[in-house]
Amino acid sequence: MKVEEFLERIPSDFFTGVPDSQLKALCDSLMERYGISERHIIAANEGNAVGLAAGHFLATKKVPTVYMQNSGQGNAMNPLASLCAKSVYAIPMLLIIGYRGEPGVKDEPQHVFQGEITLSFLDLMRIPYFVLGKESTKEELEEACKRFEDVFAEGRQAAIVVKKGALTKEKSYPYRNSYSFCREDAIRCVLSYSGQNPIVSTTGKISREVYEIRDAEGQGHGLDFLTVGSMGHASSIALGIALEKKDKRIFCLDGDGAALMHMGAMATIGSVSPKNFVHILFNNEAHETVGGQPTVSKTVHYRELAKAVGYRKVYLAKEKAALENALSESGKETGPIFIEVACSVFSRADLGRPKTTAIENKEAFMEEL
Repeated sequence: MKVEEFLERIPSDFFTGVPDSQLKALCDSLMERYGISERHIIAANEGNAVGLAAGHFLATKKVPTVYMQNSGQGNAMNPLASLCAKSVYAIPMLLIIGYRGEPGVKDEPQHVFQGEITLSFLDLMRIPYFVLGKESTKEELEEACKRFEDVFAEGRQAAIVVKKGALTKEKSYPYRNSYSFCREDAIRCVLSYSGQNPIVSTTGKISREVYEIRDAEGQGHGLDFLTVGSMGHASSIALGIALEKKDKRIFCLDGDGAALMHMGAMATIGSVSPKNFVHILFNNEAHETVGGQPTVSKTVHYRELAKAVGYRKVYLAKEKAALENALSESGKETGPIFIEVACSVFSRADLGRPKTTAIENKEAFMEEL
C-alpha cells in the first residue's frame, strides 16, 4: 500500500514516535509533510512518545498517533498501562508498530523473540489491532479504522501492526548533516588504540562495523560485546563490566540515538565514576541504522552534559587527527572519559552482519574477560 493512501485513512493530525526501518516509508512521508514540528516529533524513546501523545489528547481532545518498532513495546508499556489505560485516565491513541521478527520471516536474532510475542503483548494490554500486510486492501484498512472509532470513544488504544514491505513510497527522504568524518574510519581508529581492552558497542550499524573491521584486520572478536537490541543500554552494560574488571579499560561505543533513548544512564555513570570507563559517542544526529531520520542531537550539548553529570574529562573530534589526540590524551586521565565523535550520516551499502550467534559472541567475550 502506498504510504500516502495509508495516511489518508489515519484519524490523526499529530504524530510522534521512534523511527523503524519497517516504517521507513511512513517516517519519510511524515518528514516531507511536517518535518520536525508541532505536528511531528521524533521522541527519545517510545514511552516518551506515549507521554507526548497523551498531552496532545488532553490539550485537544484529538486522537494522536504513536509509531515505533515492536522492540519499543516494552518502553511504551509503562505509560500505556499506568497512564493511558481505560481504568486510569482513559487516553485514546493509535499505535503504528513495525513488525520485526514476524514468525516465519527470517530476521536478526534480537528481533525473533520480540516478534513471537508482539501480538500477544497487544492482547495482554487489551489493545485491539489490525495487521497490515502487502496484500491488505484500502477497504480492509478503512474497516479497521472504523472499528477503532468505538475503541477511541471508550478511551482505549488501538494498533496497526505493519509487516515488512506493507508500506511503500516512491522516493526516500534525503538525510544528511554537515560532518564529513566517516564513522567506520573513526571506529577503526578507536579499535587500533584500544588494544586488548574490552569493547561494548551499541546496537545497529556501529556493532556491525566493529565486527567487519575486526574481520578485515584478521583479528578475533573475543574482546567485543556486540550489543544487539536493548537500544540505549550499551553504556550500562559497559558500566557493569567496568566495576568488576578494574584492571581493564572499558570502551563503550555508543550512538547518539541510543544515548538519547536512556540518557539517565550517563548520570549513573557520572555518579559511580568508574576510573576505567571510556564513553565514545558517535554523533551523526540521526537514527541512521533504521533510515537516517534525525535525532534531536543538533541541539544537545553532549560534552557539557557529560561534565555536568560527573565525567572527568570530555573531548570532541571531527576528524581523525583530533580523535587520535583525544584517545592519546584520555589514556593519561582518570575516567570516566567522554569523547564525542561528530560523523557523517553514511555507511557502506555492502556492510555485512556478524556471522556468529549472539550466544557465541557472549561466550567468547566472557572467556576473554
